[in-house]
Amino acid sequence: MKLLVPLLFVSTSLFGQTAQKEINEQVWKPFIKAFTENNAELFMSVHSKDLVRSPRDSKKVLNWDQYNQQTAKQSGTHNIELRFTERINNDNQAIDVGVYKTSYPNHPPYYGRFHVVLRKENGIWKILVDTDSNEGGTIGEKQFLAAKPME
Repeated sequence: MKLLVPLLFVSTSLFGQTAQKEINEQVWKPFIKAFTENNAELFMSVHSKDLVRSPRDSKKVLNWDQYNQQTAKQSGTHNIELRFTERINNDNQAIDVGVYKTSYPNHPPYYGRFHVVLRKENGIWKILVDTDSNEGGTIGEKQFLAAKPME
């Protein structure tokens, strides 16, 4: 019995790491690439068709079609970096919380906190719920650096 508990913990931890690696490869790396390259098709491909998107500072809630239209209109050079404060998952659902930093030429960086719910759809991780906010301007470099980089 004493051996079973540590083995269960190790097994659960390894599963969590595996799911996070899958999420990184299937969602976050393509998300970052698409954001940087202004590739709306790739960007939207990591989102579920059941998407609920809420940029909370603008007090909006968007579905997949609305977010797709908004994303298609974006242009210009920009970059995004993600760091994580919390990552929770089971075999087909996950929650990622963290801080992002977006950079645009000739502008100071912009920071915000994101809360994302993901689910596996046909074996592939997708973003189901995506909300973010700069929380009244309180999110900045300090919070960004305190969060963990994607592994």
